[in-house]
Amino acid sequence: MLARSRTLPSRIHHGAVEERHDVRHYLQVEVQPKTQAETEAINPLSNYSKCFDDDGRLKRTGTFWTATAHIITAVIGSGVLSLAWAIAQLGWVAGPAVLILFALVNIYTSNLLAHCYRAGDPVTGQRNYTYMDAVKANLGGRKVMLCGLIQYLNLFGIAIGYTIAASVSMMAIKRSNCFHKSGGKDPCHMSSNGYMITFGIIEVLFSQIPDFDQVWWLSIVAAIMSFTYSSVGLGLGLGKVAESGKFKGSLMGISIGTLTKAGTTVTATEKMWRSLQALGAIAFAYSFSIILIEIQDTIRSPPAEHKTMKKATLFSISVTTVFYLLCGCMGYASFGDLAPGNLLTGFGFYNPYWLLDIANVAIVVHLVGAYQVFCQPLFAFIEKWSAKKWPKSDFVTAEYDIPIPFFGIYQLNLFRLVWRTIFVIMTTLISMLLPFFNDVVGILGAFGFWPLTVFFPIEMYISQKKIAPWTSRWVGLQIISVTCLFISIAAAVGSFAGVFLDLKTYKPFKTSY
Repeated sequence: MLARSRTLPSRIHHGAVEERHDVRHYLQVEVQPKTQAETEAINPLSNYSKCFDDDGRLKRTGTFWTATAHIITAVIGSGVLSLAWAIAQLGWVAGPAVLILFALVNIYTSNLLAHCYRAGDPVTGQRNYTYMDAVKANLGGRKVMLCGLIQYLNLFGIAIGYTIAASVSMMAIKRSNCFHKSGGKDPCHMSSNGYMITFGIIEVLFSQIPDFDQVWWLSIVAAIMSFTYSSVGLGLGLGKVAESGKFKGSLMGISIGTLTKAGTTVTATEKMWRSLQALGAIAFAYSFSIILIEIQDTIRSPPAEHKTMKKATLFSISVTTVFYLLCGCMGYASFGDLAPGNLLTGFGFYNPYWLLDIANVAIVVHLVGAYQVFCQPLFAFIEKWSAKKWPKSDFVTAEYDIPIPFFGIYQLNLFRLVWRTIFVIMTTLISMLLPFFNDVVGILGAFGFWPLTVFFPIEMYISQKKIAPWTSRWVGLQIISVTCLFISIAAAVGSFAGVFLDLKTYKPFKTSY
């Protein structure tokens, strides 16, 4: 039997949990010399080791830059492509203002959440390895169950959203090449099902990476890809504005009576639903708090993990907000009220088709990485729970050495192989059933924004810092929480209304573009 990965608990031999006495002994006998100032700043325990952290796990190696890559990979996702559409619903005044407001809320609440990585002392307190662990340590009770349900349902939903987005980009590549070959004579209609299945097969393979800590390279590649396609969208938007010589759009967003590309006229009611759905799309574009604790658990210390995480969060969200404003505003300036739900599909397929192909390839590569960044915490939760539930099962706990040429030894766990494959198959099938990108994005943003990005971080911070009720600070935090709750409810109503409208003309597994 081999050592557990960090997604699994202590090593299990024949049903007995081994308490890692070898690690404890090592920590007791190997003491790294350091000055008194270093000892107080880093870790006051005399058994601090250069090979192991204070919790007995192997030394964490994450830095400001790897944390930044993880965050950018999680934040700049497929949501950036719907921002031009979102701003088109809200207009030049409310659109950018809402984007900046969501960014500020995310920076603030993420900083509160970063303090909850360790219980008690921010340097030496007990570590919380997951978002749920932090809720359990600070709030406890039924809130832990509620948090887990919301978090993991949201991660499941994000996997569905990314599968839909990836298939749209894969189809766009095929269609642009089809348009180019036919000179624009062939409409090139095709089904998205085959492309969703292809994306699913790719994710089955990447899902066998056992640990969140081992996908750092995938996050860096994905972050580069996200900047690539965002830059292409921005460049094409600037080019289109320069070509027309004017900025399109209006101060209040899409006008009542506008004829859409689908051939329908925007009514007053539909204008309201669209505006509310836009809030959900913007909220989704900033959804990363659900994996913040997991990202923070990869960071080495010193300095204290929360300090590095705060810097990484501020830098990452600032950079992505600038990108969001540029891409969203340039997209709206290019297309006006008729801005498409997916920015890159609005530039047509004929010219410059090769540049759009590069952007869509970058989107697919990015979404492969982002899918893993979001799903690894869910994988880890199920595998830990199963190892505790069935500690004597070799199917759940045993790992087998599989030699792979040019790679080395891969440790195969049968439960991980089966469970993660089933998960990917489920997300792929649901994506084929409900391929409504904008509606799914709005629902996910509305469903996850308030509880996971605002409510739990604020409640945990109040509990940890022992902020008394009805003090000015407590009232201020509650005002932020209640305001964001109303925004989430409004966004959810608008997004569900969009789904009902789409279902009127929908046929399962037969959606074509």
